Amino acid sequence: MSKPRKPLHSERSKKHAQNDAKKPPEEGFKFSLKTIVTLICLGVACCIGYKGYLETRVNTPFDSNKVVVKSGLAVPERYWGSYRPGNYFGFKTREPYSPVMGLMWYFPRRLGAGGEGFRHWCEQGDGLSKYGWQLHDGKNFGVQELNDDPFILTTEFVKRQGGNHGGDWSARITVKPKEGFGRGELVNLVFYTGIESGTRGRISPTRNTEIPGVVGETQELGQFVVRYANTSGQLKGISYLSVEGKGLHLLKETIMSTLRVQKNRLVLPGDLTRLKEGTVPNLVATQFEATVPFQFEVSFESGSFVDRPNSLTEDVFTRELNERIQAFHEKFENTFNLTEYSLEEINFAKAVFSNLIGGIGYFYGASRVRSDHTKTPVPYWKAPLFTAVPSRSFFPRGFLWDEGFHGLLLAAWDLDLELDIMSHWFDLMNIEGWIPREQILGQEALAKVPEEFVTQTNTNANPPTFFLTLRFIMENYADRLTEEDRLGALERLYPRLVAWFDWFNNSQTGNIGGSYRWKGRDPAAPELNPKTMASGFDDYPRASHPTSEERHLDLRCWILLGAATLADITKILSRSGGKYWDTYHYLSDTSLLDRLHWSEAGGRYADYGLHTDDVAFKTRPQPHRVVLTDPTPRLVDSVFGYVSLFPFFVHILPSNSIKLQKILTDLRNPQLLWTPYGLRSLAKNSPLYNKWNTEHDPPYWRSPIWINMNYLTLGALHYYSKLDGPYQSQARIVYKQLRSNLINNIFKEYKKTGYVWEHYNDKTGAGGGSHPFTGWTSLVVLIMAEMY
Repeated sequence: MSKPRKPLHSERSKKHAQNDAKKPPEEGFKFSLKTIVTLICLGVACCIGYKGYLETRVNTPFDSNKVVVKSGLAVPERYWGSYRPGNYFGFKTREPYSPVMGLMWYFPRRLGAGGEGFRHWCEQGDGLSKYGWQLHDGKNFGVQELNDDPFILTTEFVKRQGGNHGGDWSARITVKPKEGFGRGELVNLVFYTGIESGTRGRISPTRNTEIPGVVGETQELGQFVVRYANTSGQLKGISYLSVEGKGLHLLKETIMSTLRVQKNRLVLPGDLTRLKEGTVPNLVATQFEATVPFQFEVSFESGSFVDRPNSLTEDVFTRELNERIQAFHEKFENTFNLTEYSLEEINFAKAVFSNLIGGIGYFYGASRVRSDHTKTPVPYWKAPLFTAVPSRSFFPRGFLWDEGFHGLLLAAWDLDLELDIMSHWFDLMNIEGWIPREQILGQEALAKVPEEFVTQTNTNANPPTFFLTLRFIMENYADRLTEEDRLGALERLYPRLVAWFDWFNNSQTGNIGGSYRWKGRDPAAPELNPKTMASGFDDYPRASHPTSEERHLDLRCWILLGAATLADITKILSRSGGKYWDTYHYLSDTSLLDRLHWSEAGGRYADYGLHTDDVAFKTRPQPHRVVLTDPTPRLVDSVFGYVSLFPFFVHILPSNSIKLQKILTDLRNPQLLWTPYGLRSLAKNSPLYNKWNTEHDPPYWRSPIWINMNYLTLGALHYYSKLDGPYQSQARIVYKQLRSNLINNIFKEYKKTGYVWEHYNDKTGAGGGSHPFTGWTSLVVLIMAEMY
């Protein structure tokens, strides 16, 4: 019997056709519709999933090993410190949930009904005639003076290594009358210890001592004790407080609210936790009521320091403090070599430097961020930040572009310290390669920031000044980078530096090759000239009508600097740096630069965009800008100021360039940027010179003298004064005059006001803005030392 024969192709086709003819006509259509619906659902699911992925990118950490590999107790010499820069005197450890300790004071005779005169946080409104660290090495000791007229408070501290939990430290607080006034007046000094809910520890007052102290224990510190001693002066009374407070940002309010009047004295009420069942103290404070002059000491002793030779108090404290001070003087002289200056000027430099390094803080918390893909702001991940701050009173938190300038001075003093700070900043990078420009981490930091400035947007940049810091390090301390620990830090930094550079190079590009644009300008902003916050220059005049066609000169030069820096780092790390060299050579091509940014008519480098100078600001019927002449695409060459100098800053102009001569000539022109006090930010003949941006927004980068940009100018002048060329002598003359003007004015204003300032008036040289501003204004020390 033969096997069944397989039907031929034509026969199979006939059968299929017959079977299909028997099916209801819509059955095949139904199958296709199901497939389409399934595909649509899959597509929608993919879109939703991808949208969700985009939403999470803004707060997803960079996919790489952390740069900081040692912190906390692993770096014992930097464990404890004056890491609360927003407080007149505050101490904490480099742990996410550290106990905090600090000083408050008030003079009862001057205490206002609303708490005026009660000192705790550094506040410009307190009106102190002078305050700041006079000596501080960033590690072992500090000496600070606080002039609360007519009194002078001095805070001194010394640290000592020992045991397994960060060792000991002691502080001495002294109050003296100023010039004989106020002797015998009553002063109340409060020293406290507080913990957050996440501290995983306990504190309680000691009741079996003459002056109540604190005993406590945390996971990181182990057991510890805080003791007080009256070392000089007449003590009128002691009181203490043990309470469950409402947070570190309300310490002052908690203590003020518990003060009681007792026999015409203000006293703390004791242990309030006993009055309410289930409460445990997280704030313990001791108040000294004394007459001026008066002095007391605070000593923190670690329970694990079992072989302590003696307590760090009284004569022992004085001896060790003096040893630290002498070591500081010797290191300062060796580092900065200011032998050409008077003793008064050298002490000024030491105070300015000390207030920068003494203003380093340790913060922990989460930023608030957003992207185009998030409906509302979202929290960043919780992270620590070890950083200097621009101003202890007004900006006691981390700012990205400020920190690159701070790093120049800190690297000159302690390279390991600066690499530690830089590593903390780069651990805040997200998966996109973006770092939020302002870091507001923790309760205390958040309490000082207006709500509208809290959220950071991931499309907005900030000048990548850490490339400036790294170039400074490589040009001055390249031999130190090759040591194992520092080379390891640079190796860990490298992937993030690459991602950071790529983020700038991709996200901030312009519409023409070789051009860049600061994102984030708002064309609908009711301002005379919409601000460019991302650039760091806030209200510096740009094109009047923000568009995607803009070309920003300063950003182009920052990218060039980043490429050059990465190219040099690849040599140190023995990596391929070809693409960075290519980018550097491409962006340093002056013929391309000139095509994009040079104005023959204006004789200067300039931004490009949709622009008109013919605008005005009106306040009625509501604040708005009036455009009197339609804008046109053009170079913004009516503006001459700091941005115009960026090609000069990055040294890409040949030494025989006629454009270099033009810049040197314009720098010295009093009708443009030159003043007897430094270079103003915007030329006097620029249309928006000294103009308010709104009725509430006075000129910021439209006339004042800023020290960071003057420092970059001096660096460029110093460079060209050493480079053979026809304008070498001209550069040297301008350099010497500008350097002298800056140093003399900053020093004069410090003597006059007790502070260095955020910026200086271009007409009078007077300090302006926030104070003390020992952020980038402290670059005056490097200017004195001629370190660029």
